Amino acid sequence: MQTEEQGSRIVGFGRLEHDGRLEALAARTGLGAAELEALRTEVMAFEAADHMIENAVGVLGLPLGIGLNFRINGRDRLVPMAVEEPSVVAAASSAARLAREAGGFEADADPGVMIGQILLIRVPDVAAARLRIEQAAPRLMAAADAVHPNMVRRGGGARGIEVRVLPDAGLGGMLAVDVLLDCGDAMGANAVNTVVEALAPAVEELTGGEARLRILSNLADRRLARARVRFPFEVLTTRTLPGDTVAARVAEAWALAWVDPYRACTHNKGVMNGIDAVALATGNDWRGIEAGAHAYAVREGAYRPLSTWRVEGGALEGRLEVPLAVATVGGNLELNARARLALRLLGVESARDLAAVMAAVGLAQNFAALRALVTDGIQRGHMALHARGLALAVGASEELADRVVERLIASGEIKLHKAREILAALHAESAARR
Repeated sequence: MQTEEQGSRIVGFGRLEHDGRLEALAARTGLGAAELEALRTEVMAFEAADHMIENAVGVLGLPLGIGLNFRINGRDRLVPMAVEEPSVVAAASSAARLAREAGGFEADADPGVMIGQILLIRVPDVAAARLRIEQAAPRLMAAADAVHPNMVRRGGGARGIEVRVLPDAGLGGMLAVDVLLDCGDAMGANAVNTVVEALAPAVEELTGGEARLRILSNLADRRLARARVRFPFEVLTTRTLPGDTVAARVAEAWALAWVDPYRACTHNKGVMNGIDAVALATGNDWRGIEAGAHAYAVREGAYRPLSTWRVEGGALEGRLEVPLAVATVGGNLELNARARLALRLLGVESARDLAAVMAAVGLAQNFAALRALVTDGIQRGHMALHARGLALAVGASEELADRVVERLIASGEIKLHKAREILAALHAESAARR
């Protein structure tokens, strides 16, 4: 567990060697020697991978970083983030540092209610069928609870039955029977699918239709997470722009995303850069999260930004609301030691706590991208990090990497072949001096 006294602000963390970074984590967490050693060496064993998917041949690695400076609901959090894209971790950490100066983020999440669907076709009388399902809802909910008594004992279980008449698609009368199930700290896919499959025969009998599909929905709009942040003008001031100008420009960038789906898509990608990185690090289903987020973005009939940014009372205020079906127990988490370690490092207490943290990270990442866009431009920091990655990829030593990066950026050609060319030139210059 993270200690409140030392928190998530670690000055110079990125300049430390690997061992130094682990020592800094050890000073702020309850991670033991074996867990810290796992961060030096351990990857998922092939045997675990072979149980997770079919036809496994190996394990793919991703960099695991730490989002720094986060204060969420008054509590400091060190945030594990797994991502291959340069600048994501640094940008989120930078945004969190600015937010920290103004009190940090506030965030919350709904209980873990998922939607399981029984989708019926060829219903003879949809109005009558709908009425019969609604009248039978208590009996159907009791049957759902009987499928997972342990979930009920843990405080979860059925929360409702809803019926929707679907538009005509040439398949006769069509109904969606939505079963609402509180899955607690689990994501709940298997539990939900088991329930709707068990209830389908009774629903067919009540409606006279054919239950063609029985599966959960990834549009988890009963399981929303929200984050809020306020940046006073003074913390937004840059070398060249006053804070009120930066705030106004961020709000204008949001307005452009509101009216243009092409901009909104990239705007939301910035949000998901943060959310997905935490989802990957903690072993959660980032594909389901992505699907739900983008479906939620179009809920009003047009694709919109997931966040909002407005200038209010001397500050830039940001809000994010997004469906987040995440888990801290169950599923493949039992097989994924690194994901369990990430959850422990983050110190989450429940799936709702995890979802709240993820929403805050998504809002931070979104702000960082917008701020870069309306000030220095998105490429400045991103390409510097990309250039360093290329320098290391072509074999530059730590001593030479900075010089390769400097020449790469000056050339304006941030390409692998150019990095290789520059490194060869540096080696030739060094040899000539000897």
